[in-house]
Amino acid sequence: MRKGFIGIIIIVLIAMPGCKTRPAIETVSEVDLNNFMGDWYVIASIPTIFEKDVYNGVESYQLAGDGTIYSTFTFNKGAFDGPVKTYRARAFVQNNSSNAVWCMQFFWPFKAEYRIIYLKKDYTTTVVGRTKRDYVWIMAREPEIPSAEYDRMLRFIADQGYDISKIKKIPQSRGSASSASGLTDRS
Repeated sequence: MRKGFIGIIIIVLIAMPGCKTRPAIETVSEVDLNNFMGDWYVIASIPTIFEKDVYNGVESYQLAGDGTIYSTFTFNKGAFDGPVKTYRARAFVQNNSSNAVWCMQFFWPFKAEYRIIYLKKDYTTTVVGRTKRDYVWIMAREPEIPSAEYDRMLRFIADQGYDISKIKKIPQSRGSASSASGLTDRS
C-alpha cells in the first residue's frame, strides 16, 4: 500500500508542471463577421500535422444561417501543381460580444480553440492563434504581404509568447488551389 501511495505522489509531482496553463492570448476587441467572411491566403503558420507541405493555402469562411461558420481550407499538396486537397470544418463563435473566439470542429466531438488576435482595420490581414501557443496563422486577402508588414506580424506573434522559429512561410502562386476549388477572390 505504501509503495502505491508513493507512486501516486511521484506521478502527481511529474504531472504538475504540465498542468500549468498559460494565460489566454488577448483577442481583438471586435470582429465584424460579415467582413471577416471570404477567402484568406495563408501567408505563414506554425503548421498542424495536416498542414505539412502546403502550397497555395487558402482558408475560406462562410457564415451559415444558424450563426456557425463553414470553414474550407484548400491547398496544393507538395508543389504548386500538386494535387488539390480540401479540409472542411465548422466554427462556433464562443464570444458573441467580440466574435473573436471560435471553436473549430473538424470532426465530432472534438473542437479546437481559434482566437483572432490581430486584425487590420481594413480586414486585409489577420493573425489567428491559440492559448497553447502551439499553432498560429498569418493570413491576408492577397497572396503576398509587404516584408515590413510580415516582420511586424512576426514581432507581434513573438510578443504573444510564440516560438517564431517554428513559423513556416506558405508558398503562394496566385490562383492554383483557390481557382481549382471554386473559391473566389474578395476584391
